[in-house]
Amino acid sequence: MATARSNRRSSSRFPGFGARFAVFAECLLVGVWVVLASLPLITYPAAVAAGGRHLQRHLRQEVGGVREFAADWRAAVRHGWAVGVAGWVALWLLWLNVAAVRAGLPGGGLVGVVGAVAFLAALVAGVRAAVSWKPGASWRVLLGAAARRTVLDPAGSLLLVAGFAVVVVSGRIVLPLAVPVVGAVIAGALAVEARYAAGRRGGSGQ
Repeated sequence: MATARSNRRSSSRFPGFGARFAVFAECLLVGVWVVLASLPLITYPAAVAAGGRHLQRHLRQEVGGVREFAADWRAAVRHGWAVGVAGWVALWLLWLNVAAVRAGLPGGGLVGVVGAVAFLAALVAGVRAAVSWKPGASWRVLLGAAARRTVLDPAGSLLLVAGFAVVVVSGRIVLPLAVPVVGAVIAGALAVEARYAAGRRGGSGQ
């Protein structure tokens, strides 16, 4: 009885703490799922899409687990693998730019900066498109719309870039630490998309 009363007092002292902690724990779990589903290397867009769908179900308090995540991943990977290939090509181009800078080629510094900015913009657009994915959606349409949002919503895009930086720093400190942080970045992308959509609705209502 004393324990039950103590738990009730703790809940009233920290209202909503249990729900917020549950969301945080779910983000960490999703990070693990997404990393595992990305191991085939070209399936990371589908993995992010499935992770975003799972977090949305969790926030809506709908039933969903690893089976639903796997089903979304299979549906998203049918065409999302091509997006994954394009992402690796973009990374290869970035590596070429960095190599040009290190080689001291004329104009290499400018090319490197432009290449890095273009790569980050493509990465942000890819994540925004992935968390917006639904079964049957066209990746081409999603990427086009996400590219526009990346430009029109610079604040949200910079928040995602900061999230990528946290993943990289976490991985450099303790590599396994970067895995659960991936889930937090996906949750951040969902929040950025929700914020942009709310701003658009508010603007159209004025």
